[in-house]
Amino acid sequence: MIAKKSPNLTDKASMRLTILRHAPCIPDGRMVGRRDVAADCGDFPALERQRGRIGAPSQVIASPALRCRQTAKALGLSPDRFEPLLWEQDFGRWEDLAPDRLPDLGRLTPAQLARHRPEKGESFDDMAARVIPVLRSLDRDSLLIAHAGTVRAALSMVVGPAALSFAVAPLSLTILSRHDDDWAVEAVNIRGDL
Repeated sequence: MIAKKSPNLTDKASMRLTILRHAPCIPDGRMVGRRDVAADCGDFPALERQRGRIGAPSQVIASPALRCRQTAKALGLSPDRFEPLLWEQDFGRWEDLAPDRLPDLGRLTPAQLARHRPEKGESFDDMAARVIPVLRSLDRDSLLIAHAGTVRAALSMVVGPAALSFAVAPLSLTILSRHDDDWAVEAVNIRGDL
């Protein structure tokens, strides 16, 4: 005889999590974490392509960052809520630096890089520790409009610190699915310009 699993509070339904990284930042190319900069939402073909891929989400949650709000508006979406815990990683003293002005950290493993905290900022691990509980609390298919760090935090639930090696282009989609407490990656970095 096979015992039936009785429903309890730890059972979770299957769900799909789609994360859209916001449109490119203005000014592009500099470190942008917590600075609230605008997005360039002028690539209408890319926006239209992603809008078609998104379909009609049952729930839309966005970071309160201006660039995420502008991206949602450009897609014709009204977020159900703005979630402050989805803000990008705080890069501290690295904010607004051009890539050639960033310090050389030497050779670090993904785990070491995930733990590294820029002066007056937060590490990837710090950021993931605030983002992942939000992701795990979702109870139905959801679209998030957020940041590259949010995407990598989600990927880290499956691949750990190796998530830092994934490219996450502006206006790209990443899709994960969950069954009970098991997460799987369906797609990463589906770009709007392709």
